[in-house]
Amino acid sequence: MSKFEDYAGKYEFIKMERDDGILQMTLHSKGGELLWGGRPHEELSYAFGEVARDRENRVVIVTGSGDNFCADIIWGKASAKAGPTKVRPLSMDHTLSDAYYLIMNHLNIAVPMIAAVNGPALIHSELALLCDIVLASENAEFQDLPHFPMGLVPGDGVHAVYPLLLGLNRGRYFLLTGQKIPALEAREIGLVAEVLPRDQLLPRAWELARKIASKPPLTLRYARALLSRQLKRLMIDNLELGLALEGLGSADYWPAPNLKK
Repeated sequence: MSKFEDYAGKYEFIKMERDDGILQMTLHSKGGELLWGGRPHEELSYAFGEVARDRENRVVIVTGSGDNFCADIIWGKASAKAGPTKVRPLSMDHTLSDAYYLIMNHLNIAVPMIAAVNGPALIHSELALLCDIVLASENAEFQDLPHFPMGLVPGDGVHAVYPLLLGLNRGRYFLLTGQKIPALEAREIGLVAEVLPRDQLLPRAWELARKIASKPPLTLRYARALLSRQLKRLMIDNLELGLALEGLGSADYWPAPNLKK
């Protein structure tokens, strides 16, 4: 069993704080807005696993720092300068392994999860949408920027999550066009439950977390098990194939991403 004191200060890109069994995981880079990349990708896959095995957690809140949930990539500028690159198979295998556990360990967290989306979620927005309750600030927006818009197969879980939440045709349109969905529209179509001013977002997340945490421990765990079952089944059926096709598609030629376009 994991213990909070063993993993709370372990991760460079995740700030952990817990009060009365409510764990807040804040994604960041050096205390500022998170810049996604290989290190955060790997860290979060391990962190979710440790959080999942800690039975002292009663509710988990996931949020970001500053005005973005996850909207930029740390290696974007360097890759753009380097030009098109070929991806080494062992390197890609490592990345895809992290991607698998990033999703499955998230879904293995055995207590209710609340996402407090504090701004644009353009990269791995499914990490918010896989939570049981999704709250968004007024400036939040949702996109799958790093995949099809940048020439990659959208196979790391977004291909299962978005068609489920948006409907099959709207979900495919979203993934193939790089569409951005702003917070208010996201609420209207069911991606998020509430849209709040930025300064009210985390207080509301903690208010809901305290109400949920007041329920008996087994009620919390078994409710999460039931409410995440469909998502787990989708990922079991689709995630490994999606990752394999994403890796195959990028193994020979991967144009350098340029998130400023």
